[in-house]
This record gives sequence, C-alpha cells and structure tokens, in this order.
Amino acid sequence: MTADTTTTGGSGGAAASNLPEGSRKATVAAGCFWGVEHMFRKAFGNGKGLLDARVGYIGGDTTNPTYRTICSGRTGHAEALQVVYDPARVTYRQLLEFFFKMHDPTTKNRQGPDVGSQYRSAVFYHDDEQEKVARTVTEKVSKEWFKGGKIATEVSGECVGHAPI
Repeated sequence: MTADTTTTGGSGGAAASNLPEGSRKATVAAGCFWGVEHMFRKAFGNGKGLLDARVGYIGGDTTNPTYRTICSGRTGHAEALQVVYDPARVTYRQLLEFFFKMHDPTTKNRQGPDVGSQYRSAVFYHDDEQEKVARTVTEKVSKEWFKGGKIATEVSGECVGHAPI
C-alpha cells in the first residue's frame, strides 16, 4: 500500500517496531479513506483492539500515486485503510464483519456520492489465513445479509509479498 498519511489515536505515529508482538494488519477499501478510517477508529479505538491506522492507495499499477492521478481512473488504485490490530482484543473476522456493515458492498466503484474505481469495495488479505476468512465472511454476507443482492466487494492478495507501509 502506498501511504498517503499515517495517523494514530494518540500523539505521534506508532512505528512498526513499537507495535506489540503478535499484532496483525488488515487492509480494506470502502470508499473515501478518511471516512473509513473515522468509522474504524470510532468502533475499535480506545483500547478495543485498534493499534494504528494508515490510509493510502492500493491495487493499482502506478508507483507513488497521488489523489489527482487515482481520480483519473487510469491507475487501478483504490483508496484504502490499513489497520494494525491486537488479535487478543478484536479478530480479523470481527473487523471484516464491521467493514461490511459500515458501507454498501453491493455497489461497484461507488460509495454514496463518491464515484470511481478508487472508491470500490475490497478486502486486501496479507496471508492465506486472512484470505480464507475474507472469502468466508464475504460469502456469508452475500447469502445472509444481502439475500438476492450481489456483493461487489473484491477479495485480493495485493498485500501478499509487499513491504509494510
């Protein structure tokens, strides 16, 4: 993921080396990354498992994309949120279930008034276990929460093998 900014719940940024052992990353795209970050901080901040959050661009083929270049629709990038979380306090499954509740996963390349491929719904897994959970949760959501509605959410391995932000 190409970072646009790094933000944390407290003062200053949490460097990867300062994160607790056993922490994990989750990366999702659900429209404007500022709104997605706000919703995740509100739900999982203040000791509820969120350790760090960063927004940026992922899923495209341009090195160091900017907001202007991704809005052209030609880079393939999505606005995304990457969180570092404590799996002892919140599970990856819980994060994904929240992700599906906080946006409309049935619209392709759109969230509310924001239109374009950069606003698509996607889960970017970091390893095989996350892929399994992401596909299971996406299927559950499709069958149980949006009966008859087609889920447009992509499940992608874009994060696998990439250096951390």
